[in-house]
Amino acid sequence: MSPWGAWVQAARPLAAANVAVPLILGQVLAYAAHGGFSWRLFGAVQLLGALNQLFVVFANDFADREADAINPSPSVVSGGSRVIQEGKLSPEALRKAAWIMLGAMVVVALILALIHQLWWLPVLVVGGAGLMWAYSFAPLRMSYRGHGELLQGLGLGVVLPIIGFYAQAGEFDGLPWLGLLPCFLFGYVGNLLTSLPDYPGDRAANKRTYAVRYGQFDARRHALEMLAVAIGFGWLVVPGLPWWAVAGIIVVPLWPVLVAARLLGSADAGNRGECLRFVMLGAGAANLAMLAWMLAALIRAWVG
Repeated sequence: MSPWGAWVQAARPLAAANVAVPLILGQVLAYAAHGGFSWRLFGAVQLLGALNQLFVVFANDFADREADAINPSPSVVSGGSRVIQEGKLSPEALRKAAWIMLGAMVVVALILALIHQLWWLPVLVVGGAGLMWAYSFAPLRMSYRGHGELLQGLGLGVVLPIIGFYAQAGEFDGLPWLGLLPCFLFGYVGNLLTSLPDYPGDRAANKRTYAVRYGQFDARRHALEMLAVAIGFGWLVVPGLPWWAVAGIIVVPLWPVLVAARLLGSADAGNRGECLRFVMLGAGAANLAMLAWMLAALIRAWVG
């Protein structure tokens, strides 16, 4: 594999939706609340998201290099990119790349703050990076000590939608603050889901992930329950919808949850195909719900 191919592998493009979708959701909510939208700002915000994605995956690969080395069941959704374990990139190269991505992210945020008077943007960006640092690095290193899913819930489900909203609106007025609760749950569950295939490796590495703390079955059950709760309270994200629209944003995303429920008793990490299918269905339900919220917000804005 060429060096470029190794960096593409390290970038884990499939995980980009975890960052891109919440940022877009925040921007759509800003448009629905204020009626203004800038495609240039949209591009800048998504650039911030891409840099954030690269910072996170490079830093996590470096921080988890020892645990990933003893993980017997890496997958497309977990276990790291494997570039260190396969000898394609050195830990030092990934460490430097993570710092470069973080620096670029802060520079873009500062430029946007200066040009558009978005003075809270660098604060939000640095705060989000701090959550990631607490997740993977000392002294907290909560992905190992336990409850790292709280930090991912805050980062993906709260900080990113706020960044998207604030960048487009230039203010926080009109942001559905209570609507960040179901977004937080999606970020929380996302961490829980991706820990499921890594259960054997996480136990071996003494990582106290959700699945290790509660067991595989209960982790899957709790994931479905939290997904259902988040979807059921989607009306908080887009308040003021008629009853039929509320029904729509609930019923449609619940379908993957119901399909995943059929795998509840058999999707252990040892049953690799079903475990990955369970993870994909759960992640799909969350993304489908956010897409439904965006569509509902746009329709409400267009029809008044």
